[in-house]
Amino acid sequence: MRRPLPRTLRGQLTAGLVALLALACLAVGVTTALALRGFLMGRLDEQLSASGGRFAASLEHEATPDADNRPDTRGQAESTFGARLLNGTVTQAAVVVDATDRPLALTPGDRHALAGIPADAHGHSIRLAALGAYRVTAVRGDDQDTLITGLPLHPVEETVHRLEAVEAGLFAAALVVTGVAGALWVRVSLRPLQRVTARAAEVAGLPLASGEVAMPGPLPDTDPRTEVGQVGSALNHMLGHVEGALTQRQASEERLRHFAADASHELRTPVANIRGHAELALRHRGPVPGEVRHALERIDGESRRMTRLVDDLLLLARLDAGRPLEHEPVDLTLLILNATEDARAASPGHRWLLDLPGEPVTVTGDAHRLQQAIGNLLANARTHTPPGTEVTVALTAGRSGVAVRVSDNGPGIPPELRPEVFGRFVRADHARSRSTGSTGLGLAIVRAVITAHGGAATVTSGPGHTVFRLTLPA
Repeated sequence: MRRPLPRTLRGQLTAGLVALLALACLAVGVTTALALRGFLMGRLDEQLSASGGRFAASLEHEATPDADNRPDTRGQAESTFGARLLNGTVTQAAVVVDATDRPLALTPGDRHALAGIPADAHGHSIRLAALGAYRVTAVRGDDQDTLITGLPLHPVEETVHRLEAVEAGLFAAALVVTGVAGALWVRVSLRPLQRVTARAAEVAGLPLASGEVAMPGPLPDTDPRTEVGQVGSALNHMLGHVEGALTQRQASEERLRHFAADASHELRTPVANIRGHAELALRHRGPVPGEVRHALERIDGESRRMTRLVDDLLLLARLDAGRPLEHEPVDLTLLILNATEDARAASPGHRWLLDLPGEPVTVTGDAHRLQQAIGNLLANARTHTPPGTEVTVALTAGRSGVAVRVSDNGPGIPPELRPEVFGRFVRADHARSRSTGSTGLGLAIVRAVITAHGGAATVTSGPGHTVFRLTLPA
């Protein structure tokens, strides 16, 4: 299984530093080992050249009791190997043991290897079955024979392996120390970048969607000569632009809220006057032509609709401005019962079902506004579903909060309207909504009221199933 690479920048930099050091240590180790081996091989070749094949030349004398006829082992190092070849065939072979020669039995492979060594007085490496690795050199003798002298490679290999072991230990310790020190150094070097990340996360956690937002101050120590400083400087510029844009947006929203509130206040009086004059004219005792009565009734109906619209706009303006609501115990169970009875009276063609707990559920809030929110949900259900639709109002209470669900088995909300169903002046059927007096602000008021109570309003919908869910703090 392939081991995954570190994901963090600190881990990548530390791993890269250790990897580069490991490559450098490997290069140094291989170079020094090869250099030492070459040096020791050169010294071994010099020793072989200095011997001049003397020990191999003395092997042609048969061993006799006369000491003068024994092979010459004087000045020969322990384990020195000698062999004499005549016409490509090994005639004698011996090795120096305890300052004397000892005949050596060679295998066919050893004889073949010795026969293949050129008589060029240069060093060659071979492996003998009885002795192991040797460095040998071959020269021509006076009797047209070939004299081979060799020295063991074991001391060279042992010295090289010892160097490799020492280097491996030193390099391993250096890698560990460098990894720890490099991790600390990278961590210290990346502290400015961590501050940038923390500041960006802080800004990402701010409620930028609405309301006045207090942006954090700029990052200090943004040195433009460093990459991290350039990132910090760019973040400071971005925060400045975002803060300016948020300030302009907040000022624009404040102006719109003030305009909506002022316009609603100003419209309430003339709308009330129009409605009053229309009602007064309809109460006239004398004969009123049918056309005039119809016009007066239309004026009265439209003035009532406009009154509701003005009241809704004024309520939304107050909620947007953060006007405090009443905080008193509200029997949510009784409120739902009353709202459902009102809906049943307004639309007896629907089937109204209740799913309430056995004990009353009480929350803290504004009873009038909560009743208005639930009433708007029920009015929305009866307006946008055909007669015979089953509408269920359920109430559940838990430790985390209280939930009110209004579900129906009607046709559902069109997919294109679901994302903005809680928006203002959103209508599923413009013609029908206007004829029934809908302002398109009912669900917007629901979300505004529930949000002002610290809760949330959500909706899920599909063909034959729509659920509005209101959650309130316990």
